[in-house]
Amino acid sequence: MATNITWHPGLTRAERNSLRKQQGATVWFTGLSASGKSTIATALEQHLLHLGLASYRLDGDNVRFGLNKDLGFSEKDRNENIRRIAEVAKLFADSSTIALTSFISPYRADRDQARALHENTNNTESPLPFIEVFVDIPVEEAEKRDPKGLYKKARAGEIKDFTGISAPYEEPKNPEVHIHSEKTSVEEAVAIIVKYLDEHGLLRQGLSDG
Repeated sequence: MATNITWHPGLTRAERNSLRKQQGATVWFTGLSASGKSTIATALEQHLLHLGLASYRLDGDNVRFGLNKDLGFSEKDRNENIRRIAEVAKLFADSSTIALTSFISPYRADRDQARALHENTNNTESPLPFIEVFVDIPVEEAEKRDPKGLYKKARAGEIKDFTGISAPYEEPKNPEVHIHSEKTSVEEAVAIIVKYLDEHGLLRQGLSDG
């Protein structure tokens, strides 16, 4: 752990929110591979940008090309993967941006830690909104989709520690939004999430100027 460091204060979050006319938040998508997380998150990002709101998507595969390229898929590495992403998402949210994270994030404890990180800030400011979106799909349906051929490889033993096959997935107990993706279109899923964000005051500043 780093020592001899001191938190350096800057603009308050209230000041940033006022200047950018938007409140930041993290929308945390979780679910099995091929559940539709990234597809829904991408469509939501486009929708929010069209509303004039700053939004950015952090994708599970994309970050492994850079920030997390040193990590594998063991439980320890998965834990560190989620820890880093939670920290990055918090920075985005604190900058008055709506961060969208699309990660399997199979372990409940890791997701709870990400939430706690947003709730327990390093200063006296209020907690950052953290919205867990469970993109729910039966593993049998996910295998039918299998756009990357990962389930087939996992069944053949070519991929170890694959969530839903050789590694566990712990479903959220009380997600803010629960989407059954085999029964819900991408457009419907986006509408459900946007409604939740609007009802909780996360879109009103941007919409008022639209």
